[in-house]
Amino acid sequence: MEIKEINNRYSQLADTECCLSCGGAINYSGVKSGEVCVDLGSGQGRDVLRLAEMVGETGFAFGIDASDGMIEKARKSAEKFNVTNVNFIKSDLEKIQLPDKTADLVISNCTINHASDKHAVWNEVYRILKNGGRFIVSDIYSIAPIADEYKNDPIAVAECWAGAITKTEYLSVLKGVGFDSVQILEESSPYLKGKAEVSSFTIAGTKHKSCGCGCN
Repeated sequence: MEIKEINNRYSQLADTECCLSCGGAINYSGVKSGEVCVDLGSGQGRDVLRLAEMVGETGFAFGIDASDGMIEKARKSAEKFNVTNVNFIKSDLEKIQLPDKTADLVISNCTINHASDKHAVWNEVYRILKNGGRFIVSDIYSIAPIADEYKNDPIAVAECWAGAITKTEYLSVLKGVGFDSVQILEESSPYLKGKAEVSSFTIAGTKHKSCGCGCN
């Protein structure tokens, strides 16, 4: 799905009460006071506001979303509840508008499977994490490769399975960008979603601290 189509679709959903995510990554986050957190695909901003409360006045929470409508809704919510230690940024996940080594924690719920270039997204996650920073991501993977005919099908995209890749491919991408010790925190049995068989999982990983040799 093209960026413009994604923007239009999710902007239209910004003022609804629909649930757009497939997991609860924040429940495994172990957030500490003073940390800087980033939510990829932050939508209406609910998890970002929770993160802002959890990190306290000395911490900060960023919400990243590609939809104008979602960003506007999230900003209004932060203003309504007088939450000041947040910032909602419109950005593609393949090129996140944050500096290197910004975050102690990156979370995401059922968003990365939509990205056409998942390797680029995970490269960005690695880039914006501080040395020793961690990610907690809930997402789906397909049991078998998704046929090309469905990858840009609007119904398949809307049902959140068109962009899914297999578990083996998913973990290979993570290892390829530098996350070589990924932990699966929870994982569902396979289930049908549209014309695909998929599983949901929540995964965690850490960006290793620099060895001091300048290589990281």
